[in-house]
Amino acid sequence: MRYQPDRTTGTPAETRLTRSGRISGRSDLFPKLVSMLKLIDAQHFAVYRLHGSGLPHKQRLVCELDNWGSANSVVGKAFVDAYSDALIEHIEKSMLPLMWNGRDSDSTAETLDFASFTQRLKPHLVPFAGVAFPVRLGSVGNGYVVFTAKFMDLASDMIVELHGRCCQLMMELLSLDERRSQAAEALSEREIVCLQLAGDGRISEEIAEKLGLSVHTVNAYLGSATIKLDSVNRIQAIAKAIRFGYIS
Repeated sequence: MRYQPDRTTGTPAETRLTRSGRISGRSDLFPKLVSMLKLIDAQHFAVYRLHGSGLPHKQRLVCELDNWGSANSVVGKAFVDAYSDALIEHIEKSMLPLMWNGRDSDSTAETLDFASFTQRLKPHLVPFAGVAFPVRLGSVGNGYVVFTAKFMDLASDMIVELHGRCCQLMMELLSLDERRSQAAEALSEREIVCLQLAGDGRISEEIAEKLGLSVHTVNAYLGSATIKLDSVNRIQAIAKAIRFGYIS
């Protein structure tokens, strides 16, 4: 069934890139992707980023987020094997969404009123139809947000809406990476060690004894690490440090 936008307000649909609430990790992006998925009755999503211009194309297109699931782990590889060359070539010269048909005759992705503003990939290479929205945000922010389904029939305003949301999501993903990099540079070795021990369940007195420091100094390290990780308390700082991979 074709998506029909809500027109009860009587005003034309608009797409806006706005500053959303600050997100703390990639897990915060999943509800946004699921929301977009449901809008078009799609089955799966995946977010790909381009890395390393000197690498082979199949290694450059890296999946950052997806809901393929373990049962469909081969699906993502099949998609990259089939379309990596075309995707990388396309994003270097165009921002038009890409659509493709699946192997079965009834597995199609269509947009009757927006066909002139989309491009088609070679059909019948993968077992699903879909749409890929390109996003260009600089050398480390280029990539695609992909949605797949058995059948897809998208109206023009839905494509515009989704493309805008995909750009916003990729901006947030890039922001997360930048914040992680800044935190990695900012955290000292002592701060990381104190966070690791605190994450292991040790209180300040125990950390101080183990490291040969005063309790005041340990609390100072934990406090500065909490500020650098943009956290409201020690518990959140530990959670972010684990999420960013600084401690285990």
